[in-house]
Amino acid sequence: MSCHRLPTILLLVLASAGPLPAAATAPAGRGEPLPDELENVGIDEHRGDPVPGGLVFRDEQGRDVELASFFGRERPVILVFGYYRCPMLCPLVMHGLFDALRELEWSAGEQFEVLYVSIDPTDTPRAAQKMKASYLRDYVRPTAEAGVHFLTGEEASIRALADAVGFRYAYVADRNEYAHGAVITLLTPDGAISQYLYGVAFDPQTLRLALVEASEGAIGSALDRFLLLCFHYDSEAGRYTPSVLAMVRIGGVVTVGLIGVFLIVLWRRERGRDGDRPGSSR
Repeated sequence: MSCHRLPTILLLVLASAGPLPAAATAPAGRGEPLPDELENVGIDEHRGDPVPGGLVFRDEQGRDVELASFFGRERPVILVFGYYRCPMLCPLVMHGLFDALRELEWSAGEQFEVLYVSIDPTDTPRAAQKMKASYLRDYVRPTAEAGVHFLTGEEASIRALADAVGFRYAYVADRNEYAHGAVITLLTPDGAISQYLYGVAFDPQTLRLALVEASEGAIGSALDRFLLLCFHYDSEAGRYTPSVLAMVRIGGVVTVGLIGVFLIVLWRRERGRDGDRPGSSR
């Protein structure tokens, strides 16, 4: 493995393990600092915050599009940052995402949107068009063409969107590459940040529940919505785990319900016995 790729591998390992801290520092007990490209790289989670819909980007055809045009369709949006000539991490994230999407019965353009935004202002719509075509060759869904978007933009728009999401990246001039984390962000249909999923492989069930949560109940079955009442997303575990408080509440409701049923049964039996006694009126 060449030294040229080592920082990228290191970043991949760190990003896959979970969110990088707000200020990256060397591990305790070690004197050497982290590589310079990692100093300002990481994720600051901004759940619940809106993304700026007025930002303008370019689509695969080179047309100017406002970010807001991807919202208001009653569908959640999967937002991914990367760049089209990325040598390793971006393709790994996207392959992991589409591997999970192929396991879902839902389709981009019908139940959700996929939005890939390049962090490199020198990327072109032609590069975006080629990237889109390469992923849609294996993601064969009737609505995929209209539901998967690869964008480019100016530095100001890219930075504004990345800052709103908390996606901190850095340009590494000596290698002409970008250092960044491995994460996808789930947005609600009206453009608010719902969830962050980390790594380069995504469990289909976790992605499904994240989409249900981001959709605010607009998609998914009754079982999916029930599971969200009982589970919460654990970013360290990278999946939805049981919520003890929710389980206690649901257990309490079930217990009260069973007691109520038991009392009704007893009451009906007593009425039946009273009716069978001599001299009782019917």
